[in-house]
Amino acid sequence: MPNLENLKKQAKQFLRWHRDGYYPVAAEIRAALPRFRDLDDNQVLKAEFKLSDAQELVARQLGFEGWQALKGGAAAMKSQAASTNSCVLSSVEAQIFVADVKSSCDFFTSKLGFAIVFTYGDPPFYAQVRRDNARLNLRLVCEPVFVGDVRAREHLLSASITVDTAPEIQQLFAEFQRAGVPFHQTLRKEPWGARNFIILDPDGNLILFAGPAG
Repeated sequence: MPNLENLKKQAKQFLRWHRDGYYPVAAEIRAALPRFRDLDDNQVLKAEFKLSDAQELVARQLGFEGWQALKGGAAAMKSQAASTNSCVLSSVEAQIFVADVKSSCDFFTSKLGFAIVFTYGDPPFYAQVRRDNARLNLRLVCEPVFVGDVRAREHLLSASITVDTAPEIQQLFAEFQRAGVPFHQTLRKEPWGARNFIILDPDGNLILFAGPAG
């Protein structure tokens, strides 16, 4: 986690962007702060947005309920980092290349149980979807990313998502079966002890879901 001073600077940057009418920040505000959720970009940028709002935005993006909770968490993380003499990576997000962001969002929400965090552009050219702690960024591309059939032939993954228990991976596989999700590989136990399956999205992206074999 960044230190508290850096988080304060980040909040001030969000505040400046809002005052300057920088449109990409509107999507972040709407996604993180419930009171802005039903506003469009113009309404978000015209609404009152104070430093305390910007600080709450930073806190919620890091998984805290508010700035005070973040301060307590940052102090605890700083203490832990000092004792281990190492930094902590707080999250990772896979980038999925798609030909139609709206269609891709529809697939991830209706078939895989994700929710839309935000979309940007009209028509959208970038979006983020989330299910629990898994986040995927959807990026519009207008040309093939891979040559020929190399992706399917070499089983090149676009993302890997894990669950904690064997029953969960079996339950997730059954859920996707019922939803009619296309599979590149059905559920199987691997030699290294994992149990996983690979789904195929509308753009041919291979996304692996894995859990312990039990």
